[in-house]
Amino acid sequence: MRRPLSKSQSVCIVLLWAALCYIVLTTAERIDGPVIMTLVISAALVFIPVIKSLKRG
Repeated sequence: MRRPLSKSQSVCIVLLWAALCYIVLTTAERIDGPVIMTLVISAALVFIPVIKSLKRG
């Protein structure tokens, strides 16, 4: 079993995801369905493990 993420690691992961979203949204020619779905899916891939890790730790 892996060690849970520390709070500082969780914050870094969330901030990196937010920076990625900012870059995607500011450089996209159009903000349409596929862009939004990509951001939603990436949010799920980031936040579900982070939340689970915080609950365990």
